[in-house]
Amino acid sequence: MIKTNFNKIDIGYKNYQKTRITHWDHIAQKSDRWTGCGGYYHKRLQDILQFVVPPGQRIMEIGCGQGDLLASLKPSYGVGVDFSPETIEIAKKCNPGLELIQTDAHELDVNAKFDFVILSDLVNDLWDVQSVLQNIKSFTTPKSRIIITSYSRLWELPFLVFRKLRLAKPALFQNWLTVEDIDGMLSLAGFEVVRQWDEMIWPLRTPLIDTLFNRYLAKIWPFKIFALTHVIIAKPRANQSTLPAAPKVSVIVPARNEAGNIDRIFATVPEMGGGTELIFVEGHSTDNTYQAIEKAINANPHRRAKLLRQEGKGKGDAVRLGFKHATGDILMILDADLTVPPEDLPRFYDVLASGKAEFVNGVRLVYPMEKEAMRFFNVLGNKFFSLAFSWLLGQPIKDTLCGTKVLWKADYERIAANRSYFGDFDPFGDFDLLFGAAKLNLKIMEIPIRYRERTYGTTNISRWKHGWLLLRMVIFAAGKIKFV
Repeated sequence: MIKTNFNKIDIGYKNYQKTRITHWDHIAQKSDRWTGCGGYYHKRLQDILQFVVPPGQRIMEIGCGQGDLLASLKPSYGVGVDFSPETIEIAKKCNPGLELIQTDAHELDVNAKFDFVILSDLVNDLWDVQSVLQNIKSFTTPKSRIIITSYSRLWELPFLVFRKLRLAKPALFQNWLTVEDIDGMLSLAGFEVVRQWDEMIWPLRTPLIDTLFNRYLAKIWPFKIFALTHVIIAKPRANQSTLPAAPKVSVIVPARNEAGNIDRIFATVPEMGGGTELIFVEGHSTDNTYQAIEKAINANPHRRAKLLRQEGKGKGDAVRLGFKHATGDILMILDADLTVPPEDLPRFYDVLASGKAEFVNGVRLVYPMEKEAMRFFNVLGNKFFSLAFSWLLGQPIKDTLCGTKVLWKADYERIAANRSYFGDFDPFGDFDLLFGAAKLNLKIMEIPIRYRERTYGTTNISRWKHGWLLLRMVIFAAGKIKFV
């Protein structure tokens, strides 16, 4: 990677840097006497990022100020960077547990890798945003996340008024960048956006009003148009050289009353990657599903296969049991009804193994379906829930209930470790994984598949009973993911 040396080639940068260091040193010297409205804004920003960043991570914040935001995230290793000597001195006194570096973001050189790199309200003040982002790439791993917060251009005039009234700290000329501007520069620097949303309409502490406006209305159209802060989460673009070579695959098959489909599963699930194992989880069938699986395993000694008898109830419980016993690097779910053809599984494998996504979800609602594949009201329900969950998760989710979902085992283990945040609320297993993936800021991608009619048995889904349950989960998720 080529690093630009602004010291040698651009006198404009040197003047820009000197002016800003002087300005922020002056602000730091008066920080103990400052009485503006920024206290509430920064506390709210802390709350937002505490939701996004789990404790115990390796975190670097560039433009850390006095280090309060970084310290609030409880990092296992926290590095704060700021170009103002006065600010860094105050930060060392206020937050002695952090490693604090006084240098300019354009010239930063740290020999470490971080789980999160945070630029909070910094891009508005940088000389060359793209150069700083390119520099950040060297501090990341494929699993790292970049978090950028920046002011909306709609607030340019209100900020001028606030500063005249001494309700906000004085500032120099700003970059007023749109989300599209930042997205473009992230792309040029080798990153891709995972998700973006807006926060805060009312940046003043006002009992009841600030909660109504910032926790709720800021998330709902048309009110969100007036939000103050853009939040962008990005990840390094996939590099094939950093991905596992020929990862092994575990295909988990929850099976209840599916005896007639077992032979077809063995015949049609392809070998993928460094090897494929089939893990059947039989769920209290009233037909001979368990015996059919045993027979098929004995008849196919060339296939790696396991048979587990489910102790609990529901598909979600079956999937978690299968994942627990899986040995593959990649975990796949295949419904035993074969309405999603096993021949499509390599497409899911390719998307995950290539690094294009970290969570792959099947979509049944793109291609025309076979006549009896999905009933009319089920289609309507799926379309409604796709809109609801896309809004909730901040990433396009066109089909929440397609049974085929694929992810890395390491990411599933992270989801499972954080499951207590949502609790045991999902009997289907789909939403447990989708919510968990969104909470961890995984890149979700969907693959259209042709949904087939059942050739054996009947569906285990009750459209009205389970539809009401899904609606309750949407409401539950809104409080856990959206209105925080």
